[in-house]
Amino acid sequence: MSVLEARPTQGTLGRAAAPRTLLVEGPAVHRLRAESLAWRAVDLDARQTCDLELLLNGGFAPLRGFLGRADYDSVLARMRLADGTLWPIPITLDIDDEAAEGLLPGERIVLRHAEGVPLAVLTVSDVWRPDRLAEARAVLGTDDEKHPEAFRLRHQTRPVYVGGTLEGLELPPHHTFRALRHTPAELRAQIARRGLERVVAFQTRNPLHRAHVELIRRAGQSANAAVLLHPVVGRTSPGDVDYFTRVRCYRAVESRLGSPEKPALLSLLPLAMRMAGPREAVWHALIRRNYGATHFVVGRDHAGPGKDSGGRPFYHPDAARRLAEEHADEIGIEIVSSEELVYVAARGGAVGEGGAGYVPSSAVPAGAEALTLSGTEVRRRLQTGEEIPDWFSYPEVVAELRRQHPPRNAQGFTIFFTGLSGAGKSTVANILVAKLMEIGGRPVTLLDGDLVRKNLSSELGFSRAHRDLNILRIGFVAQEISKNGGVAVCAPIAPYSATRRAVRELVEERSGFFEVHVSTSIAVCEQRDRKGLYAKARAGLLKGFTGIDDPYETPEAAELVLDTALLSAEEAAEQVIVRLRSEGYIA
Repeated sequence: MSVLEARPTQGTLGRAAAPRTLLVEGPAVHRLRAESLAWRAVDLDARQTCDLELLLNGGFAPLRGFLGRADYDSVLARMRLADGTLWPIPITLDIDDEAAEGLLPGERIVLRHAEGVPLAVLTVSDVWRPDRLAEARAVLGTDDEKHPEAFRLRHQTRPVYVGGTLEGLELPPHHTFRALRHTPAELRAQIARRGLERVVAFQTRNPLHRAHVELIRRAGQSANAAVLLHPVVGRTSPGDVDYFTRVRCYRAVESRLGSPEKPALLSLLPLAMRMAGPREAVWHALIRRNYGATHFVVGRDHAGPGKDSGGRPFYHPDAARRLAEEHADEIGIEIVSSEELVYVAARGGAVGEGGAGYVPSSAVPAGAEALTLSGTEVRRRLQTGEEIPDWFSYPEVVAELRRQHPPRNAQGFTIFFTGLSGAGKSTVANILVAKLMEIGGRPVTLLDGDLVRKNLSSELGFSRAHRDLNILRIGFVAQEISKNGGVAVCAPIAPYSATRRAVRELVEERSGFFEVHVSTSIAVCEQRDRKGLYAKARAGLLKGFTGIDDPYETPEAAELVLDTALLSAEEAAEQVIVRLRSEGYIA
């Protein structure tokens, strides 16, 4: 089996027609802006903004807006719009109950950027409450919360979907890498100016190391095509390297791709990935067709999110390739399949010398040593400062990764205490802050639950929604402290596992996260109840109290578990220090 194989489509190869944009032009823009001042508005989150941009610029052609109910149901059931057009991923606009109240078909609403800029007008066609678990099972093949998109659908998606057609006022503003952000029309124009008839697009959300560059080179050779490096800079998978760092890594290796006759193109795609494996591969191919590519590389486990709760991969590693090839003719793009490349070492030989080099995993010579590093191992080496070998990556790429992700003893981090009221969180956290300040080296900030309630969330009550919002605010502040090199010590009750996971994912984008479950029993907590809160809750005078008539969801994967019925607060804080040292956060 060759490492890269292009599957030809039926008939003559040709670039698909340019997609239409949904942007209003001329005087109509000003008229629409003026009229929209009287309409209700919805502020978009980062994911929705990505979807809107690709709807407006034609990247999601043939869609003319967010899916209505009939199209949504059809996409879930058969990967097609209601009219039969191939489309595998539901593009939906989710809103909360307050925004949806009284919303009727025919009404027009304004969709705004997080900065308040009106971006588009949506003429509503449908308003409904979806079965989000059924959506997860249909699109992802699972509702296992280990899947990041299944988790989002279950816990973070708003309860009401709104479908309708769009009239675009302007594209979302971008302040980074502007020269590398192209609409489909702009990228197609660049391809035409270069006189390129065949373009193979490569999807990536990770930094490029030597194996990736070699795979991309071979893709271009296999397809006799110029290379389009088209990385995703929207939402990807939790734990991925931030896109700022990734783009700097792409720039560092750009000159190593392509050839003098066919230099590589680099363009950024504002896509919010779903990590939907096979369906996502078809979706990615459709998008690249809209951007002017004639070929698309589908690798093993394309857009896969890792392993499920049972430790098994969510998707068969070849499932994405097979589904994309099955629909290649209809997509109108050739699928280039790739096999994993591994490095074969030769005694005394440098990279590419003395018989050393990258070969398909199925073609490793008998008795040869095949080397590879997993993404997990690369992250571990970055955290510990260990060497990343030259055969694996380029010095300039490693330098960028180390600059943004220094070893743990040089980066900020968050310690997140969680437990019942009276468990001892605040006492241990205060002692820990003092110990960390004594050690020195980083600024330390305490975000105690009661203090945050008083100073940051004073207007919030104790409904589940308000409790979640309070914890997310703590997470946001902790992220800002940690990513700028400080230590955030958080000590809220944080009773809900989904919200704790959301905070972990937020912080881990740029820094370390260390969860401490203070597991002191409710009986002990009640004995310590100096404020009389448990007594009031038992008497029915205090509703929704955690542990009495509102659940506390026990952490399943905390980095450390402490029981202050068995340990003094001083001993508990010292255990945190010992564990932080063993994990490399402090010397």
